[in-house]
Amino acid sequence: MLKYFDVAVVFAEVPDEITLAINITNCPYKCKNCHSPWLQEDIGIELTPAIIKELCAKNHVLTCVCFMGGTQDIPALQTLVEAVHDLNLKAALYTGDKEMNLELAKSLDYYKIGPYIENMGPLNKKTTNQRMYKRIGTQVEDITYIFWNKTID
Repeated sequence: MLKYFDVAVVFAEVPDEITLAINITNCPYKCKNCHSPWLQEDIGIELTPAIIKELCAKNHVLTCVCFMGGTQDIPALQTLVEAVHDLNLKAALYTGDKEMNLELAKSLDYYKIGPYIENMGPLNKKTTNQRMYKRIGTQVEDITYIFWNKTID
């Protein structure tokens, strides 16, 4: 089961997409100086396919749904990704995982991996350890460089 705390329509997290960012709680990574430390707590409401449908119905301009965390329950996440695709939207994931889950990567359109490490910087710094991938057919392409000319704080 995955729980979520809040949502927002965002424009910077997934390139060229109007994205509904869903903040998943109970993050296991506990990154030092995390910008959303409350998401490390076991709080929020269970996220279901019905809730995904309801949230997306309120935002008709969406092209993508991004789960901000959620790899602590891969089967639940896979079910939610399927629900997003059933709405003809792209699915993205931001996670602090150090390595890509290859099975999960097959179903995601965008996949950002890497814990936040303060001295390496966020996704918009060339020194970052984080990587953003885009699935094109059966391949994944590292598109991290797209963020290097943008400001993300």
